[in-house]
Amino acid sequence: MLKQHLQFKLSQKLSPQQIQLMKLIQLPTQAFEQRIKQELEENPALDSGKDTVETDYDSDFDNSNDEYNDSETIGNDDINVDEYLSDDEIPDYRMQANNYSSDDEEKSMPYAAGTSFTQHLISQLNTYRLDDEEREIAEFLVGSVDESGYIRRSLSDIMDDLAFTQNVYTSEEKINKVLKIVHQLDPAGVGARNLQECLSIQLHRKEKTPDTELAIDIIDNAFEQFTKKHYDKLLQKFDVTELQLKDAIHEIEHLNPKPGGSYAGNNRIVEHVVPDFAIRIVDGELELTLNGRNAPELHVSRGYNDMLKGYKESKEKSKSQKDAVIFIKQKLDAAKWFIEAIKQRQQTLFVTMSAIMHYQEEYFLTGDERNLKPMILKDIADEINMDVSTVSRVANSKYVDTPYGTKLIKDFFSEAMKNDQGEDVSTREIKKILETVIEEENKKKPLTDEHLASILKDKGYPIARRTVAKYREQLDIPVARLRKKI
Repeated sequence: MLKQHLQFKLSQKLSPQQIQLMKLIQLPTQAFEQRIKQELEENPALDSGKDTVETDYDSDFDNSNDEYNDSETIGNDDINVDEYLSDDEIPDYRMQANNYSSDDEEKSMPYAAGTSFTQHLISQLNTYRLDDEEREIAEFLVGSVDESGYIRRSLSDIMDDLAFTQNVYTSEEKINKVLKIVHQLDPAGVGARNLQECLSIQLHRKEKTPDTELAIDIIDNAFEQFTKKHYDKLLQKFDVTELQLKDAIHEIEHLNPKPGGSYAGNNRIVEHVVPDFAIRIVDGELELTLNGRNAPELHVSRGYNDMLKGYKESKEKSKSQKDAVIFIKQKLDAAKWFIEAIKQRQQTLFVTMSAIMHYQEEYFLTGDERNLKPMILKDIADEINMDVSTVSRVANSKYVDTPYGTKLIKDFFSEAMKNDQGEDVSTREIKKILETVIEEENKKKPLTDEHLASILKDKGYPIARRTVAKYREQLDIPVARLRKKI
């Protein structure tokens, strides 16, 4: 049985131009430059650099910005494609669905060539005399080393895997013997099965002194008391003075708990931060500038425009000429949209950062994080009459060069809390004060979270102990017991 019914539905879709603008806004400077390079390669109707040749048609763009005074653009009135097309011929580009999410874009991670950590370890095995079975075991052990430098598996599991995957039948004693050889590889501590063994390997490789001897004794025989910082028990157990214990602990503190992280091979990808903005103090006033690399000089290709004019003036309109007009018009439109999107991106970035700068003016003038005002995305969005998502795209991936260092813009945003005067203060301000209090505490008797909450309350910030614990963890500061020093 067939039924008919009407359904009214409201839907909101982004135009291809809006999607393009949103994608450009969220790109930091270096990624933006790559995007421009890609567009120049894909669209022959788009050219870079200044075009100094005078044009004989009006521009659709507002050329008040000096960066684009010499740019050449195509106006819709200059091109009448309808005269080349009959009513039943609709160009393909008008039928394509481009309204996809920004999350649908392909994301790829570039990899740098070079020697891997595993290859670095295997190459060192060549300096040892090993029989065939020992070499297979050694290479399997090296292959089991994780990026931190540890082998986090039991010898029995490794023995089973060797039998099933490598067809090597051996004993735990033989594996342990080969493991001792792996422990001699660089960086020191690699191949350890736990932190205690890692520190012990490094200490045994150091020059023997009274301090290192005591440090080895502590790690090998009193590791639990050391990790819990029971210094009184250590003094009593080893019958040493406070100074001797302090020197031994100093030796341990200089060891590397993650030896794999110290490998500086060529496969490490180093990310260089390029500030998108710069803030300077000039005569007591803040001055904001946008990185010039965000304002490239682009224009529509004169050659493509001349080609279109040639087809326009042609008397005979063949099928191939119609196809050429559709293709050229598509590329010219894409070039025009891209140039307009770049201008809008530039304006959006500047307006958003300018609002943030003036909102946090006191901080940018002093550099004191205690002067950061509570600020959420909606505060800036309301001020510049833009959507919260737009402000988020600007803040999440952009950096600003300030007199106090290069900062991630999103770090200027924080929630508000009430002080004892009923005023809104930034949680960043409270965290900074908490950090200062902990830095100035007596390390022999570190302050507990309850004591810290009491001190903050005396300073005018009435917050609970659990809130202090949360802020302390966000600052990567350990509990009082682990902050204790002899």
